[in-house]
Amino acid sequence: MILAVALTGGLATGKGFVGRVFEELGCYRLEADRLGHESMSPAGEAYPDVVRLFGAAILRDDGTIDRRRLGALVFPNPERLEALNAIVHPAVERLRQERIREIAKTDPDAIVICEAAIYIETGAWRRFDKVVLAVCGRELQIKRAMDRSGWTRAEVEARISRQWSDEEKRKVADFVIDTSATFDDSRRQTVEVYNLLKGL
Repeated sequence: MILAVALTGGLATGKGFVGRVFEELGCYRLEADRLGHESMSPAGEAYPDVVRLFGAAILRDDGTIDRRRLGALVFPNPERLEALNAIVHPAVERLRQERIREIAKTDPDAIVICEAAIYIETGAWRRFDKVVLAVCGRELQIKRAMDRSGWTRAEVEARISRQWSDEEKRKVADFVIDTSATFDDSRRQTVEVYNLLKGL
């Protein structure tokens, strides 16, 4: 039977690295961010409603949505963020379920790692068999996010402020992987969790 696992954690807490290690170990990996891109592509389910709500100013010349422009509109404004999430999250969830059904046809005993930053905040974690939480120190989280995205500290902090604290998230996590140290240490912890999941 498919084991659906939520892999979550705040912005730049290392869940992408953890997800890649799970993938290397033989798990399937579904990234909500990629599914979100897909749903907001011009052929995607969420695209017409997002453009209708936020206007042509969020579009590039080729008609695709500029996520940075969209982010600048929604992240400082909780009502706009909520409106965007109300469009995109259901579309992403439908895509996720569709992909799991496809995996189940060929590998009914698969471990499917579903990766998203806000599974706990939205309550979506309840749809999964287990929850894995990636964490790291706040200053390290801010530095990683700035280094990889080119965002300002204010932009990063605005995004982090919309997410729950690690302490709150730990209350619902089955497993916690702390990525604050080395890649090797994060990998070791991930392998330990993988072995526990395989034993379920």
